[in-house]
Amino acid sequence: MKFKNIAEAFNYYRNHSKAEIEKRTAEIGNLINTDPNIDIQELNIELEGLKQAKENIEERSQGSQQFNPITGMGFAGATENVKGDVFESTEYRNAFFKTMLGQKLTDVEERTFKRAMEIVDTEKRADAFSTTTNSAAILPTHTLNEIIKKARTMGGLISHCRSFNIPSNISVPIGTPSTKANWHTEGEKVDSENPSEGIAKVSFGAYEIIKIFSISASSKKMSISAFESYIIEELTNCVMECIADSLVNGTGEGQGTGIATGITWNGANSFTFTDKVAYTDLTQMLAKLKRGYSAGAKWAMNNATLYNSIYGIVDTTGRPIFIADPKNENIGYILGKPVIIDDNIADDNIFLGNFNYLGYNIPEGIVVETSRESSFKYGVIDYRALAIADTKPLVAEAFIKLSKQE
Repeated sequence: MKFKNIAEAFNYYRNHSKAEIEKRTAEIGNLINTDPNIDIQELNIELEGLKQAKENIEERSQGSQQFNPITGMGFAGATENVKGDVFESTEYRNAFFKTMLGQKLTDVEERTFKRAMEIVDTEKRADAFSTTTNSAAILPTHTLNEIIKKARTMGGLISHCRSFNIPSNISVPIGTPSTKANWHTEGEKVDSENPSEGIAKVSFGAYEIIKIFSISASSKKMSISAFESYIIEELTNCVMECIADSLVNGTGEGQGTGIATGITWNGANSFTFTDKVAYTDLTQMLAKLKRGYSAGAKWAMNNATLYNSIYGIVDTTGRPIFIADPKNENIGYILGKPVIIDDNIADDNIFLGNFNYLGYNIPEGIVVETSRESSFKYGVIDYRALAIADTKPLVAEAFIKLSKQE
């Protein structure tokens, strides 16, 4: 059985017998020692869940709480337990926002929040963040998903690139338009292909984004849904905007890497113009882009470049090359390719490519910590959002650049 995280493994095994847990632990140890192709990360999640389930059984048997052999639960917590990923649960979501607001938690919410903090500690997730208080907590999964969903509506490259949620500094494969199949003569040997061909690898770093914002102390009276909406808006405007800028201009030094600086631009993948963009400049870009990336290719530029440099260009028959989208699904099209407007892109810079090969990674979610002391005399509560993130072009050959000659 596969488990997505430690909490899921713990919840599955916590009602098993100690003997069953020890037997499964031994089986996993044997698999690790004998099968070189086994998924070690997957088994480590299960092992940690087994370990915590065993410790839970031992604690109950030692009388740390009164144990009810009929229900299989302690009297001290004889109510329902959260199943599955605790960070996705409604109980954790309520506990998180009530904690941020300083509101009282129910018994179930208290236990769920405590369990979540134990998981954070076990997974060493909190070690990735420079938190300064003991009131820091991981943003609920639902809320983080809403922030990412909202970021998709911001416009710009962040709405068209790929988002990841994978551990930092681990190389992962990225599929590319690869080798085609070959004709085969019946009866002849078929040579296997190198599995690394057509596969790019990417490793995301770990850079910290920090934003402090304040809200009136009277926010304690806010409903959970209202406060969640405020948090989603605030974090989208600060954390995701920071990522959006990094996707274009990130230097890779203490921050993510952007498309403008993260690709080596030379005669093989870029063009320049001296005064005005010409029709042939754009057709040359299309011709230069490899066919495998052309199918999903889009233009990207800022608003000024579109209307100052592109809007007046016509083709050889005198027709404008920029066609506004009558359905308003896109800004418009240039030579049949959709246009993305991103004002993080510098003036007189135009990119053409498949932006599915540009990505950002948020491996640890977003941590929010609160302080009621730092701005006590002003009657406000300070919140500090921390995110570990990285951005980078995944496949350099997926992009072509046109810029004004300096």
